[in-house]
Amino acid sequence: MNFETENIEFKSQFTEEIYKEVIAFANTDGGIVYVGIDNEGNAIGLTDVDNEYTRITNGIRDAIMPDVTMCVKFTVQDNKVVRITVNEGTNKPYYLKSKGLKPSGVYVRQGTSSVPASPEQIRQMIKDSDGDTFEELRSLEQNLTFDAAERAFKMYGVEFNREKYRALGMVQSKDDIYTNLAMLLSDQCPYTTKIAVFSDETCTVFRDSKEFSGSLFRQFEDAVNYLALCNKTSSVIKGVVRTDKKDYPEEAIREALLNALVHRDYGFSGSIIINVNDSKMEFISLGGLLPGLSTDDIRIGISQPRNKNLAEVFHRLRLIESYGTGIRRIYKLYENCTAQPTIEATGNAFKIVLPNMNEASETAQKDDVFVTAQMRQVLKFISNNENATDADLEQFLGVKHTRLYNLLREMKELGLIRVVGRGKEKRYVTK
Repeated sequence: MNFETENIEFKSQFTEEIYKEVIAFANTDGGIVYVGIDNEGNAIGLTDVDNEYTRITNGIRDAIMPDVTMCVKFTVQDNKVVRITVNEGTNKPYYLKSKGLKPSGVYVRQGTSSVPASPEQIRQMIKDSDGDTFEELRSLEQNLTFDAAERAFKMYGVEFNREKYRALGMVQSKDDIYTNLAMLLSDQCPYTTKIAVFSDETCTVFRDSKEFSGSLFRQFEDAVNYLALCNKTSSVIKGVVRTDKKDYPEEAIREALLNALVHRDYGFSGSIIINVNDSKMEFISLGGLLPGLSTDDIRIGISQPRNKNLAEVFHRLRLIESYGTGIRRIYKLYENCTAQPTIEATGNAFKIVLPNMNEASETAQKDDVFVTAQMRQVLKFISNNENATDADLEQFLGVKHTRLYNLLREMKELGLIRVVGRGKEKRYVTK
């Protein structure tokens, strides 16, 4: 063979360019590198074959990550040419240790040339080698620091050091390379949380906006603090007693934010979006429900974590109690509110909406004219039972006749119900 092909490369002498060729063959379909043959295919030989052979074998072992030597065979031909046979690797992508998992360090074979791989090619190789679980894949960024994570673990009294990385799933056990989970917890996390405050119901007129970046721990802390500024307090004075009430339960905000951070699909590059106006907070995260789950399942507490290791980290820090309880707690916090949280899911997004409790209460008073919870029970029962009698209502409410009489009289005066018939034929209907 006296010319280069997709699977054959000639080098007249040893240079570090050889590492690039070996990487490209290991990342593609394999090939052979001849050291001691010029570009025209002439075997000019190496001056000191033994010394060059040692430099080549040691260099390939030390310069390429992960270890590629299991895919490489070295032989000497005619005592002057080193033949490097490279098989396609099983632990792609291979890359220059000095450059890392980025295009400047990862090469593939393209025709008779070895060229930098695109970010998409690198991600696909990682997925093919490691599987399809995002948090367990090798991170493209390996120069990671964990200042925010260390502060968070210390705050919650949990040990955090390099020996714990493997147990947490932050490094791959086979080569100590950082995983995407480590990237999410690191100060270099590329994903962000965006919060926008609007002055109108349709969320089109901006009042303020913020974007929080860095470790998910930092984003959680910064976002919670900012949303606390958006959570106004209303005061109600009855006689000499003053009652202060937040627009939103603080725990509900916390749970909705944690749900967005822990369960979003980080395979998408977009941000978590939180929209705030005078009547609601919307938490929108990328990634729909996992197959087999419905929004009804989520409401009753069924949970199937998309990012199991990430969820476990937050669970260790007691930021989340156990899977599936967060949404249930949100609904519990709103059980006495006239407006309820809502959940929506599409194929690629998940949204939970928290109503402004004070705004909902004011609206209910205007619309329902001081309708009590017991009155609402009666209205619902009458709506579902066309021929509701006094006896039916007494049994349903568990009250005596006098209490029922006073309650129904008040509801008639408010115009909520009316009476049809008399005596034994008397029935109640809604207006």
